[in-house]
Amino acid sequence: MLNAIPTDTEIEQLLSPKIYAAWESIVDFIKQNYSMDILWDIGRKAGKYECKFRKGGKTLCALYARENSFGVMVILGKNEREKFEEHKASFSAKMQQLYDNTHQYHDGKWLMVDVTDATNLTEIQQLIVIKKKPRSKP
Repeated sequence: MLNAIPTDTEIEQLLSPKIYAAWESIVDFIKQNYSMDILWDIGRKAGKYECKFRKGGKTLCALYARENSFGVMVILGKNEREKFEEHKASFSAKMQQLYDNTHQYHDGKWLMVDVTDATNLTEIQQLIVIKKKPRSKP
């Protein structure tokens, strides 16, 4: 259990300013497009901190902060896997390989996308949209 939610400064110091900008980009995308509760915990093996976005008992994704990088975990269930596979060709070879090499569990594929720069942020956003359609803009 996490004793206190880390501050933005603590996250930035852990990740580095360049990687923190990518972190903020993902967090801002989620906040702008979804109404989610944000739950913080220790990251265990995946990182120092876990920042989970949930609503109604369902997790959209989780971000795992670690030194000089972070991971984004998106679990694709049966319907989401079908959507991904329909659009698979639009993803980079690296993302396709990650998908293909991720073990299939009974509840889906648990994709952990490592972020060490801003190159794959658009694809991470695409995965999140596959997981859950964004809310309508007024």
